[in-house]
Amino acid sequence: MSESATAVAARPPAAALLEKKMHPTHAMISGGVVLIALIVGVWFIASHISQDFSGVTLGSAWPYILLIIALLIALGFEFVNGFHDTANAVATVIYTHSLEPNIAVVWSGMCNLAGVLTSSGTVAFTVITLLPVELILQVSSGAGFAMVFALLIAAILWNLSTWWFGLPASSSHTMVGSIIGVGVANQLMSVHTGTSGVDWEQATKVFKVLLISPIVGFGAAALLFLVAKATIKYPGLYEAPKGSTPPPWPIRALLVLTCTGVSFFHGSNDGQKGMGLIMLILIGTVPTAYALNHAVTPADVQQFITASDNAGKILDAHVDKTGLLGADARTTVTDYIRTKQLQPDTILALRELVEDLSHEVALYKEFKAVPANQQTNVRNDMYVASEAIRLMQKNHNPAFTPAENSVLTAYKGKVDKATKFIPTWVKVAVALALGMGTMVGWKRIVVTVGEKIGKEHLTYAQGATAELVAMATIFAADNFGLPVSTTHVLSSGVAGTMAANRSGLQMSTIRNIAAAWVFTLPAAALLSGTLFWLFRHVA
Repeated sequence: MSESATAVAARPPAAALLEKKMHPTHAMISGGVVLIALIVGVWFIASHISQDFSGVTLGSAWPYILLIIALLIALGFEFVNGFHDTANAVATVIYTHSLEPNIAVVWSGMCNLAGVLTSSGTVAFTVITLLPVELILQVSSGAGFAMVFALLIAAILWNLSTWWFGLPASSSHTMVGSIIGVGVANQLMSVHTGTSGVDWEQATKVFKVLLISPIVGFGAAALLFLVAKATIKYPGLYEAPKGSTPPPWPIRALLVLTCTGVSFFHGSNDGQKGMGLIMLILIGTVPTAYALNHAVTPADVQQFITASDNAGKILDAHVDKTGLLGADARTTVTDYIRTKQLQPDTILALRELVEDLSHEVALYKEFKAVPANQQTNVRNDMYVASEAIRLMQKNHNPAFTPAENSVLTAYKGKVDKATKFIPTWVKVAVALALGMGTMVGWKRIVVTVGEKIGKEHLTYAQGATAELVAMATIFAADNFGLPVSTTHVLSSGVAGTMAANRSGLQMSTIRNIAAAWVFTLPAAALLSGTLFWLFRHVA
């Protein structure tokens, strides 16, 4: 038996190692912090929901029941995401003794909360664009709720399965697989009606990011580790912890800083994945309060009207003179979004939508003044107008000039401000769910990342470089509005540093992680597609 294999075999059980690092006093302190955060968060959420519902009258208790169930499932996904993905961020500080486990987990949870609260929402709506456009527009129907329930429950079940076996599988990967399953099932169930399925162009873009991120994590972490080893002559940085003694303060500060960065950016990226779905739930059950952004000021509305007039003139210049406007402009534009094929009447219908929206908004002067029974229609018209402009600009068809593109982009920004918004209480709820999940179920994934990837104990430099790469990758993806896997980047980063240091890799763990990565998408897709079919028949 080799020396490294002997070292692995001689290690105490992983659970025993973690228990030795935990102190009852720290557990009490961290528990108190969690309780206070939970009380304040629940009070904040309840007070803001009460304000939102103050002017809303629902005919029966059923929408409230449906809303509560849907929100619990959506927040359940974020909870599972917390103890499944966020645990990666604390593995290095725990296994280098930089922070005691209870303190590390609470600190990571608080950083996740900060990341969620400061997130832009771009990733949330990127995820939404993967869904079939008809289901997004009909989210208040039985099919819309079947879609949301199916993909969330499927994602939760798969995440729980991989967590149970301590495998760092990706919640992002799982969510994309669930969306694909719903889209394919939706298309197969309506094969003769022209119903859309998955937006494969968007799905491919997201999947490429998820595919490349572990390769980037492995290669960049290995390279950064080698560069550090060649330039930073500080021997203690490349040593494994001795006993339970914390590292020297500069090393400790570096590791805590990288843990903070990964936790924060994980919250800002992964926390958004459930936000878009929660907004679909809110729009479907309480459109009067959430279909349009009531926080938009009268001045913003006036700017929207001006931008609409400018956009209408641009579109009018590109109208196909052979096109005849059909019975419904939104249906025509929706068909374009679904097929990506520009028809003679597409620009004409889009111009009609833009003009009608401008007139309607000018009539009521404020989005919150739009009648309750019209808010969903106005939102849907805005959504398809925004998506159609996005696709036209992306495909360069029609060939808008740079000046025209600038005008249309300004109009799209005003539309998105009215429809693509996330209330602060939703961010707080997601942040609490992520944080609570981190604090409850972190051990299994931490053990895998900290002990089961390499054949030797994680050194300080390996932990720091893996987390620096993860932090930078997530930050970049967040700025581009793309979902990325914290799990894949960090676990592959740890593996990269082990390979660069010639520490050896535990191939059984690598094979299990790779298998989870390969099977996540098809398994989640099959599960969500089956659930969608079942829920559609029940509904």
